[in-house]
Order: sequence, then C-alpha cells, then structure tokens
Amino acid sequence: MKSTLMKPRFSKAELVLVLITLIWGGTFLLVQHAMTVSGPMFFVGLRFAAAALIVAAFSLNVMRELTLVELKAGIAIGAAIMLGYGLQTMGLQTIPSSQSAFITALYVPFVPLLQWLVLGRRPGLMPSIGIALAFAGLMLLSGPDGASLQFSSGEIATVVSAIAIAAEIILISAYGGKVDVRRVTVVQLATASLLSFLMVVPTGERLPDFSWLLVISAIGLGAMSAVIQVAMNWAQRTVSPTRATVIYAGEPVWAGIFGRLAGERLPGIALLGAALIVAGVIVSEMKGRGKPAIQQQPDEERLNEAD
Repeated sequence: MKSTLMKPRFSKAELVLVLITLIWGGTFLLVQHAMTVSGPMFFVGLRFAAAALIVAAFSLNVMRELTLVELKAGIAIGAAIMLGYGLQTMGLQTIPSSQSAFITALYVPFVPLLQWLVLGRRPGLMPSIGIALAFAGLMLLSGPDGASLQFSSGEIATVVSAIAIAAEIILISAYGGKVDVRRVTVVQLATASLLSFLMVVPTGERLPDFSWLLVISAIGLGAMSAVIQVAMNWAQRTVSPTRATVIYAGEPVWAGIFGRLAGERLPGIALLGAALIVAGVIVSEMKGRGKPAIQQQPDEERLNEAD
C-alpha cells in the first residue's frame, strides 16, 4: 500500500486567482495617487463605471441574452462589492488605517463560517489550517495598533464591510456555472458604480474638479478591475470560496512587494505575516495522495467537495 504524500496542487483557475491577486496588490499605489485629486466614493464609482464599459464593449453580442438569474446575481454581487468598499471607506473617516486593516481581515475567517452556516459546506482540514495561517499573517501585517477595538461606529461599519467582502466571494461561487461570466460581470460592475455614486451624497463628499490624472487613473484602474472581476467570476466556478479566500489574502503581500519597489520598507513583523500568508496558500492546496484514481467529477460536484 502506497504511503500518503502531502503536496500542493494548483489548478489553472487557482493560478489565475494568484495572478489577479498580484494585479490587485499593485493597484494600491495607483489609488493613493488618485486620492489626491478625488474623494474615495466618487473615484470608486468612476473606476467601476470604466470597468463596466470595458467589459460591456467586449460583450455586446451576448448582453441581449441577459437572464433574470444573471441580473439578480449581478445586482447581489455588485451590492456586496459596494458595501465592502463603501463601508470600509466610511470607517476610515473615524478609525486609523491599521485598525481598518485588522478588522477588514476578518473576512478571511468569515468566508468559511458563512459558507458553513448559509450553504451547509464545512471546510476540510487543510483549507482550515490555511485559513488560520492566512488570518494570523494578516493580523501581523496590520500591526499591533490595529488590535485595539472599542466598537465605535467606524469599527462597526468596517466589520460589516468585512462581512460584505466575504458575501461577495461566496456569491460569486454560488452563482458560478449558472451564469454567463461576461453578462454577470457587466451587471455587477454597473451596480457597484451606481451605488458608489449614490454614496457621495450621504458621505458629504465634494465632487472633484476635472483632472487628467483622475481620468487616466479611473480608466487604468477600471481596466484592472474589469480583468479582476471577470477572472474571479470565471475561476470561482471551480475554486471553492475557502480556497479562493486564502489566495486573496495574499493581496497585501503583493502590495508590500510593490511598495518596497517604490521605496517603502516593511517592518520585520510584517514580513513574518507575509510569510504566514504564503504558507497558508500552500497548505490550503495540500491533499493526500495514494488513493485510487476516480473518474473526473463535474465542476459543480468538485466545487462542493473542494473545501
């Protein structure tokens, strides 16, 4: 009898998620520059509007076949995206960024918890260990100042934003395989854009003056958002929410690498956090070998068992 060997196995879809997480991490420097000429909610609306138009331009021949399920899925995912961005931004008005990073990281354990409570899918041992390592790494990256919680309105808003981020990941997987990727992406991006623009009013944000930096940043980041959302919708048809979450947790690692290239320096504790996140990604992909081969399962079945 062959001994069981543990080794990580990455599918094509998982490698795509790693790639878009890299792109995602590279957007933060661009966003920082854009925030010098625009308020956050208006810019998020502009960015997602550009993304929606870009995806729509490549989807004109299929948009007329939009179904009610795709419309509902796009609106639900778009609303979750907006709540994630919007509430986190509102929280940042009253709490420091270190605290925001600490609380936002709660989406990592929220995903398997909500998946278990709502969908009845309990994560397996290795993905659970990966989640724990990734969450610990994110805690270290946020720094010691982030762990001080007083349950203020800003902190509560950020907790809800973490739940919204978790909901987005779960919704994308729940609708995966039931919708056309391009059509649902257009709807979710347009929904996120519209809701972001509407948030300008309650947040009291001032409309920015015309700036080429704003236009170029919105188009550039819109193109990145288009690629990221299309890839997420495509890849999560076969990648479980738990595994996808561990991969997405690597985003601050990539952001730190790009920041280092731009001259920023990470403290030693943050480097340890980054190492834990990378370890979490690897561990979550480990599976035992030595079992007899079984016939290929359909995508939906494999997704149900992937955790």
